[in-house]
Amino acid sequence: MNKNTKSPLWAGRLAHKPDADAYAFQASISVDKRLVFDDIAGSRAHVAMLGKQKIIPAGFAAKIGAELERIARELKSGKLVIDDSAEDIHSFIEGILTERLGDAGRMVHAGRSRNDQVATDFRLYLKRTVPQLQNELAETIVTLLDRAEQHLGSIMPGYTHLQRAQPVTLAHHLTAWCCGLERDYSRFRDALDRLDACPLGAGALAGSGLPLDRAAVADALGFSRPTLNSMDSVADRDFALELSSACAITMIHLSRFCEDIVLWASEEFGFINLAEAWSTGSSIMPQKKNPDFAELIRGKSGRAAGNLAALLTLLKGLPYAYDKDLQEDKESLFDSLDTLSACLRMFRGMMGSAEFNVKKMKAACCGGFMEATDAADYLVRRGLPFRNAHETAALIVRDCIEAGQRHIGDRSLAELKKRSKLFEDDIYRALKPAACVKARSLPGGPAPREVRRQIRALRKRLTKKV
Repeated sequence: MNKNTKSPLWAGRLAHKPDADAYAFQASISVDKRLVFDDIAGSRAHVAMLGKQKIIPAGFAAKIGAELERIARELKSGKLVIDDSAEDIHSFIEGILTERLGDAGRMVHAGRSRNDQVATDFRLYLKRTVPQLQNELAETIVTLLDRAEQHLGSIMPGYTHLQRAQPVTLAHHLTAWCCGLERDYSRFRDALDRLDACPLGAGALAGSGLPLDRAAVADALGFSRPTLNSMDSVADRDFALELSSACAITMIHLSRFCEDIVLWASEEFGFINLAEAWSTGSSIMPQKKNPDFAELIRGKSGRAAGNLAALLTLLKGLPYAYDKDLQEDKESLFDSLDTLSACLRMFRGMMGSAEFNVKKMKAACCGGFMEATDAADYLVRRGLPFRNAHETAALIVRDCIEAGQRHIGDRSLAELKKRSKLFEDDIYRALKPAACVKARSLPGGPAPREVRRQIRALRKRLTKKV
């Protein structure tokens, strides 16, 4: 058993220590070692404040700060390697300091508990990494908007209940995806705003009797403020919940987009041709080209949803201070952040190289009577109440089905006039898919000019946020 196992930071009170298996069970180094540079940054800010406040001699504070900086350099260069048998990353760093500086190294923890230390490290890590994830989101949105601009006039069916509903454009569909991802971006931004408070100085739960300068430490670490209440500082994991939720919602969006892609890639639809680099074959069927990347992203959404459920369940029964259960708060969130980042990169590459069969999309707009709502709107514009117009259009659809016709435009004008005298020759132009799309130029609609406006609006929002 190594020196860290023999003398954990909490060992003083207890005469008997856990055996090797029990010690390994309660250790967290395998998860929290990714916080190493955040832990060092927090310790450097803390010890600088201790020296300035004359809680420890200024010379010792400078010596500890310099050694922490040296440790960081050695870790980055590979000269120093994290000991995976340490209890946690905080114990590892403090152990190295003590080994190198003796009693001076033991001064680093004055006025600090692992409770406020780990809460600070966790927040520092998220302040560093979540903006990187936001950049992945922004790049994905830009990729989709670029593709949308290429297909402003590409007519395709819009679906409700997976039934052909009304004609839209591919650009309108892709821009709809971007609207969801832009909301996801905002959720991460909002979560970052709320977690931007420094817990250091909260101690175990009741602060410290030493004259700490919490505001100075918060400022040194780049936080906008210290946390307000010391007990809440160590109990709070709302920030982890919010980010876990934001990851889960974004993954659900990606899953829904990938469901569209899987359908579009099928022979039955044939709307999209995924590059071979973003497809796989079959081990038994030589002809197969499977949309496995889209399917895998769809499948991985379950991990993010499960991680959120795990974190909610973890917190549900905890009394409001620090509990060892909170050691389990990081692994699920780290997994969600890693999974989402990887899925965004895969999705972006897949969509950036995809080819769309615009002829087949347009052809799919013929049949299914997708123009029926436009026929009703035509009658409304000529003064017929909507409910009457709706019924008239429905009866015409029935007439078409009985006559074996696939489109309202297949009816003669005389046949249409049997249902309403308001129909004139211009009905045939109004029922063409491109005309149906162009007519829907209200804000949010699929008309090319309006979708172009939506794309500009989304680009502008991203410019303000990135």
